[in-house]
Amino acid sequence: MSTGFYWDERTMWHAGGNYAFTVPLGGLVQPLAAGGLPESPETKRRLKNLMDVTGLTQDLAVSSAPEATEAQLLRVHDAAYLKAFKEMSDAGGGEIGHHAPFARGGYELAALSAGLCVAAVEDVLAGKHANAYALSRPPGHHCRADEPMGFCLLANIAIAVEAAKASRPDLKVAVLDWDVHHGNGTESIFYDRADVLTISLHQEGNYPLDTGRLEDRGEAAGAGYAINVPLPAGTGHTAYVHAMDRIVAPALRDFAPDLIIVACGYDAGAVDPLARMLAMAETFRAMTLRIKALAKELCHGHLVLCHEGGYSEIYVPFCGHATLEALSGSSRTAPDPMARALNSRQPGPRFDAFLRSEIDRMAEELGL
Repeated sequence: MSTGFYWDERTMWHAGGNYAFTVPLGGLVQPLAAGGLPESPETKRRLKNLMDVTGLTQDLAVSSAPEATEAQLLRVHDAAYLKAFKEMSDAGGGEIGHHAPFARGGYELAALSAGLCVAAVEDVLAGKHANAYALSRPPGHHCRADEPMGFCLLANIAIAVEAAKASRPDLKVAVLDWDVHHGNGTESIFYDRADVLTISLHQEGNYPLDTGRLEDRGEAAGAGYAINVPLPAGTGHTAYVHAMDRIVAPALRDFAPDLIIVACGYDAGAVDPLARMLAMAETFRAMTLRIKALAKELCHGHLVLCHEGGYSEIYVPFCGHATLEALSGSSRTAPDPMARALNSRQPGPRFDAFLRSEIDRMAEELGL
């Protein structure tokens, strides 16, 4: 069967404003020459462009999707928040949460982004595609039920999970978040539930500053169903792969999900401006191959990747292409132009051994 690819040019028209990098303009902060937030359309649009040029797009089942409906949004988000968001969007846009600006029509574009994830999940579960990728924008993994933040306006993955569970109430879903920032929004929505396992691999102390600790494991019925893996700055390829093998794989086998969703950010890439990790395109390929094999082993291959962060316009396209090559099994390649340099900058043997030992220690504390 095919790999579904869900995208819509309209989502590339979502806009923030009045920022230089992640700092509000004003006082001594000048506008940037390029303007705006690092969450620009270019990283995602250039990924799609690269796929078109290599021909990878031709190996995928490409489609758009409807906006997520109000009923679907209300399964996750507070009505008061949605009302305030919609009113501000209609009035010309603004900022309704921490680092979560949007322009006129932002509500509808965020609903479309969520709708791409909803359709990807539904079509995989219905057997239309073997697996799927949603090129969603704006991203969603920082958005809580009542509070947007970190460029995220709606909780895309949580909305897709609840849409699927509306007709499949016993569905067990595992959400693996390898965006470099903690997936705090998704985690918070399911923090007291045992039917959704959240696993976040993230740079320790990056964003948000006060979430994603190893000891944050869920509460009430959800105790033990949140797993956080805070990785030190400088974590590279072999340690990321080790974390997949030592923590992610056993946690998924213990949970035995019916569906796996990946919050697929590329900001752990070595040249990302918002992080200090050393992942490469090959890292994302390796992680995708592992999670694809686990989905085949555990849940009939039911796997959906939803695009989150990643802010290097030059490097995100190659990381995303490697991911989609692995997900789809396509033979069309886009060789990493930075591979030689980034291989030489990977952690040395002593630091890599330390990183692996830290991951082993975390696995033991997690009971894995």
